Amino acid sequence: MNWLLVFIPISAVLHYLHVSDALIFLSSAIAIVPLAAWLGRATEQLAEHTGDGIGGLLNATFGNAAELIISIAGLQHGLYNVVKASLTGSIIGNLLLVLGASMLAGGLKHKELRFNQQAASAASTLMMLAAIGLVIPAAFHSLGGGVTRASEASLSLLIAAVLIVAYCLNLVFSLKTHRHFYDTVADDVAADPPEGGGEGVDELAHDDKPWSVRKAMLVLAGATALVAWMSEIMVSSVEKAALSFGMTSVFVGVIIVAIVGNAAEHSTSVYVAMKNRMDLSLAISLGSSTQIAVFVAPVLVFVSRVIGPVPMDLVFSPTEVLAVFLAAWIAAQICSDGVSNWVEGAQLLAVYAILAIAFYYLPDSPKVAHP
Repeated sequence: MNWLLVFIPISAVLHYLHVSDALIFLSSAIAIVPLAAWLGRATEQLAEHTGDGIGGLLNATFGNAAELIISIAGLQHGLYNVVKASLTGSIIGNLLLVLGASMLAGGLKHKELRFNQQAASAASTLMMLAAIGLVIPAAFHSLGGGVTRASEASLSLLIAAVLIVAYCLNLVFSLKTHRHFYDTVADDVAADPPEGGGEGVDELAHDDKPWSVRKAMLVLAGATALVAWMSEIMVSSVEKAALSFGMTSVFVGVIIVAIVGNAAEHSTSVYVAMKNRMDLSLAISLGSSTQIAVFVAPVLVFVSRVIGPVPMDLVFSPTEVLAVFLAAWIAAQICSDGVSNWVEGAQLLAVYAILAIAFYYLPDSPKVAHP
């Protein structure tokens, strides 16, 4: 797919010449495809040196760079509703779309996909904590009556601080005290060959010459920077392009922008799941969603006090809160036994499709520049 890299300069030229938004959208989307493939390859090579836990964490962190850049740009323009919709979409997208597609693709090649149950349980619990962190501000907003915006901002700031502390504690848990939960590497694919033979997968599973950590990190950083650039160009055009097809800004923020912003995780998680490395796939999909919920969103609350017109709060709409809670709940249920298969992946995709349909028909909220 390397020839598709030519769409990187093409997208840049189309963007700076201000041509059709539809063309900019399509070109930048195509450009992200080979970049995401390089991200997946670099992540797998890095995981060979660091273990699946750290490899997945690094992929989630680099992959969420695009989401963070997009969100900061939205904060600078006071587009808090769009930022919140994008965060919501990123969380449910990773929990349902990415994880579901990974389990489906991997399950079609391997009868059962096994992963570390304790690691998955810890990630699921942290995600439920994040859902609670979103439910409380929304409930406070709905039930507080005459509560002032300043009170909601203070409440959000304190909850954001708690979530960041919880995320840091989880890093200590996963990288130090219980690192052995996350360093599981799946058995060689040859032990569980896909239907029709395993030669093609074997070629994918072993590169001719393993990369050094330095090379893997450089490729990961470079591909991430280009993905972030292409994502920013795409997002600048995606709203007008989508609205021309009759889509609401809510649907664009929750579904379209989120899928674009997390293209790297989408491809990488599916790629490694097909190679029967479900621990790494879970580290990417669950790790990315928890990182967005308990780190990126809280950090944006603090950043908005510096670069935003007014402080951003954690008061998400009822539909967004319900979607995050349901996604976290069903993902926790499916990951609870340490084994997955293709039908569970299909079920996660079905839930995502139901939520996407709901957001498609959900009318736009009043367009305001701040909460």
